[in-house]
This record gives sequence, structure tokens and C-alpha cells, in this order.
Amino acid sequence: MTYQTDLILSEARGWIGTPYVHQSSVKGAGTDCLGLLRGVWRALYGDEPEKVPAYSLDWSEVRRDEQLWAAALRHLTPKTLEDEAPGDVLLFRMRTGAVAKHLGIVGRIGAEASFVHAYSRFGVIESALSRPWRRRVVARFAFPEEAS
Repeated sequence: MTYQTDLILSEARGWIGTPYVHQSSVKGAGTDCLGLLRGVWRALYGDEPEKVPAYSLDWSEVRRDEQLWAAALRHLTPKTLEDEAPGDVLLFRMRTGAVAKHLGIVGRIGAEASFVHAYSRFGVIESALSRPWRRRVVARFAFPEEAS
């Protein structure tokens, strides 16, 4: 693993146990999945790359607008789904036909694959990247070598 990957995983795992709080991004106090990614970004690069507008639980679904995917493309490096590496950012579509709006950071690959994410009712946890989770992955990204 690279130094940057070690930093990404150390930071992401440092958020484990943070309660789930919609629209928040404060380690130890509360976060959602986007807030976790924002917190890791801040640890790596300082300022966030763009201001995040307020969003509801059903954001972007009414217009079928892939806002989270578009934002990821603006600031992260796209990868193929098969090009797995620890520290990758995963984008999930939680329901067939819905917009993709869940994020996680790959912890381990291989037989014991895992990802760190903020999940409602559980907070930030490291989950097995099981077959049901893998089926929901629609995009994979890497953090840039330098902030955009």
C-alpha cells in the first residue's frame, strides 16, 4: 500500500463509531456517508473541493439527477469496477432504478473485502463487501494524488 492509501484508511477507520447524522461531517459527533468522505478529504487535502448544498433524504430522486456521481467525477479519479484497491471510493445504487447515493471507502480487497461507510441506524462501520453490497456498486474512484 502507498503512503496515501495508509492515510485514507487510517482516517476512514478513525471515524468508526461516529453516529449517523444526516448532512453532518464531524468525526465522533455525527456524519452520513457523504460526510465521511468529506472528512477524509479534509484530512488529506485541507479544504473541501466545493460547498455541499443542503440535501434531503430523497435528494435528486425526483429529477433522476445523478448529482453525487457528477460530483465524484469532478473531484475523484474514475476507475473500472474491476480495478480494486484499498482506499477506493465506491458509489452504490441502493435500489434498482434509484439514483446512486451511498458512498464507502474500500478497506480490504480479496476474500476478506470490506468497506467503511456511514449507515443509518449503525453510524460509521466497516462492513464486509459481500455479494449483495457488490451488486449495488455502480462506480469506483480513487482519491487524486493532489486535490483538484
